[in-house]
Amino acid sequence: MPQKEVTIPVPAKGGSNKEEDKKDNKDTEEKNNNTNTNTKDNKKDKKKDKKEETLSPEDEKLKNDLELLVERSRDEKEEIALTALEALKTEIRSSTSSMTSVPKPLKFLRTHYSTLVDIYKNSKEGKAKTSLADILSVLAMANGNDERDTLKYKLLGSGEAIANWGHEYVKHLATEIGIEYDIKKEENQSVEDLLKLVDEIVPFQMTHNAEPEACDLLLEVEQLSKIFQYIDENNYSRVCLYLFKCSYYVPGPDDINILKVCVEIYIKMKQYPDALRVAMKISDPELITEIFKLVENNKSILQQLGFLVARQKIVPDNFNYDSISDIINNSKLSEYFMNLATDLDIREPKLPEEIFQSHLDSTSAIVDSARMNLASSFVNAFVNAGFGKDKLMTAEEDTKWWFKNRELGILSTVASTGMIVLWDIDGGLTKIDKFLYSQEKHCSNGALMAIGMLTSGVRSEMDPALSLLAEHINSSNTGTRISAIFGLGLAYAGTQRQDLMSLLSPCLDDDKEKMEFIGIVGLALGLIFIGSCDPELSTLFVQTLIQRGTAASESHARFLHLGLGLLYLGKQDAAELALETLKAIEGKGGEYARLTVEACAYAGTGNVLKVQNMLHFCSDGQENPHHGLAVLSIALIAMGEELGSDMCLRMFDHLLQKGNIHIKRAIPLALGLLSPSNPRIPIMDILSKLSHDNDPEVAQGAILSLGLIGAGTNNARIGGMLRALAVFYGKDVHLFFVRIAQGLLHLGKGTMTINPYHSDRTLMSPVAVGGLLALLHAGLDIKNILSTQSHYLFFSIVCSMYPRMLMTLDEDLKPLPVSVRVGQSVDIVGLAGKPKTITGFQTHTTPVLLGYNERAELATDDYIPLTNILEGIVILRPNPNASVTSPLASKKN
Repeated sequence: MPQKEVTIPVPAKGGSNKEEDKKDNKDTEEKNNNTNTNTKDNKKDKKKDKKEETLSPEDEKLKNDLELLVERSRDEKEEIALTALEALKTEIRSSTSSMTSVPKPLKFLRTHYSTLVDIYKNSKEGKAKTSLADILSVLAMANGNDERDTLKYKLLGSGEAIANWGHEYVKHLATEIGIEYDIKKEENQSVEDLLKLVDEIVPFQMTHNAEPEACDLLLEVEQLSKIFQYIDENNYSRVCLYLFKCSYYVPGPDDINILKVCVEIYIKMKQYPDALRVAMKISDPELITEIFKLVENNKSILQQLGFLVARQKIVPDNFNYDSISDIINNSKLSEYFMNLATDLDIREPKLPEEIFQSHLDSTSAIVDSARMNLASSFVNAFVNAGFGKDKLMTAEEDTKWWFKNRELGILSTVASTGMIVLWDIDGGLTKIDKFLYSQEKHCSNGALMAIGMLTSGVRSEMDPALSLLAEHINSSNTGTRISAIFGLGLAYAGTQRQDLMSLLSPCLDDDKEKMEFIGIVGLALGLIFIGSCDPELSTLFVQTLIQRGTAASESHARFLHLGLGLLYLGKQDAAELALETLKAIEGKGGEYARLTVEACAYAGTGNVLKVQNMLHFCSDGQENPHHGLAVLSIALIAMGEELGSDMCLRMFDHLLQKGNIHIKRAIPLALGLLSPSNPRIPIMDILSKLSHDNDPEVAQGAILSLGLIGAGTNNARIGGMLRALAVFYGKDVHLFFVRIAQGLLHLGKGTMTINPYHSDRTLMSPVAVGGLLALLHAGLDIKNILSTQSHYLFFSIVCSMYPRMLMTLDEDLKPLPVSVRVGQSVDIVGLAGKPKTITGFQTHTTPVLLGYNERAELATDDYIPLTNILEGIVILRPNPNASVTSPLASKKN
């Protein structure tokens, strides 16, 4: 039988065998590629080695010469060794290098470093050995030593001038001195040898534009007072600026000592306004008085100092200031503000409707409800604040506007008149007078509050607020008493007058009154004695809290706690005794008081440990209503520092996601406190999101904070957001807060600020912080306080209001229009030379408005400002060395 043919199947195209072949090919290719790349790398390395080996003839000669000199330096004959070492020194000193490379002699000698160390160890004492120590000190710099050999061999060396070895060597030496100093101090060893070197290094750094490094070195070896010897007119401003910024990062009491050195330097250089600013930062009344006494006979400088303390709302103690009483009392503030308004052509009063612009929106019908009328009253007051006239309350023909409100609404509406005539004591009292004797009790109560507001921050010999309000403090009507006491708190905030303590403190013992009354008395006393650490008042507050027992945890009791906190505002360790005493008060009332006092004591310091304490408190996993206060406290502590406030934004982002409802309600208010009158876009975006939250208190807090961050800026973006929210919440309680926020946005028609920081953001006004805290603590219970009977607390913001202007005056205090450049401020701390302080500037003629981050400088050299920071009211003096080319000078000629 024929055999059957057996055929072996051939795989079809695209079959599995082909895939395997492909895979094999791929592996082979990869192997080849790897081999190629390895070969390439090897070639590269060889080329590199070849390149490194191949030196130019000059470099080859230098290398051989250096090796020969190293060899010669071990010669037994001292003369030969000494000559070789001198030649080595000459080579090292004469070498030049680019910024990125090591000098060639140091590079070639690196391999011989250990040889030279051995030679040093085996050498006899003498000139050659000390000379070799000098060389080793320099070589150690390029050998990455951890043993501080640069310093070690410098101390063993010949003691020749360090300037011969250049900047990098001095810098290296200064670093090692700092480390060595700390070690020797710990071991209680003598540091005399180090201090001798410091005395040599500091003059070198001061004369070579390295002032920050000199300051750092002196701070590390605790010898800052030595800086006075090297201060001159070319370097004092850079030194003081650097030291001032250093004080933020130094724990107390060293920070105060650094600031005192700044004051002494400024006084030595006769820069009295700058010295006064730093003295106010320390808040040292004796130092402030001393500076005033130094310029007693210099009228113009004295007036300029007067404007500075008037902005901070303080009065120099034990100094006769009669000649500048108008300035220190802020008597002319209204007049200067009116000049600004006239110049900007904004004196015409505005109606709330012009701000709301609801006619542009076809969907919303204008509802004439008592609540909306109250909102309009607040908006009317905010927008026309300080202008002295409006179309609702002070119009010549009586509009009977206040009749359109109910009960407590009448109180706030009439009180709003005080804000309209703000700072104008002469003209304002007559406009309030017609309400004072009304038969309607709420109307006359509102007039009492208006009188307090009118005189806020302005002192007068007549003392109108005290003479008109004192008689109503013991009235039979609680509402009248509250209005009079709150009015006194606003009028005399920061004055620390003892007669007011004896007048108001008995009210705290009034057992018949409820906690609302006691809270307002505490708040008024806290505002008047802000930052005073008064022990008598502190004891009185604590006793009241203990006596009230469970009532100390009621909602209005928060103002008594806040009053106690304000006594210690910014005083840090001075509050320790009060905090210990408050531990005796158990329950929620004691906890609220402790948190408030601790936060106020460290306000604006950026103290990281205190922020951590507050965060720990927030994350205890319980539903504690005081978590909200802790969140507000974080913002209060971090508010003055840019880095701290950026960190807060990140913290709040985490807390929003993980925190309970109390934390969530406080975050919008905390954001408002972080940047009042400074509409930062990241904060704006967070608040815009929260303003649509499901929880009504979160949304209301966010809307109010949108008004706070945009206060007085007329910011178009926030304006658009608020108009959209007005439509969104058209028939809701939230609309009241939208209207309030719109009023705040257009505060003083865009000419005012509520930010407590001034003088180029270096000084915090305690009174302004007190006003903001009163409003924000009320906001922590927005439903029971601001939305209902205590809406008059919105007026506490009057303490924070101030024109955000730059006005220039001549030496006779007459307005003097000059050209100024206004732009974004630039941080120039630690920069050598004379860097530009502003960027993206525009040129204007004074008076001008300044934003939170803006700075101004004169655009003409015809005048010299009497203060280096152009802000608020600045006196100009004609410049005797003015260039003839300037336009103003040519006009005169």
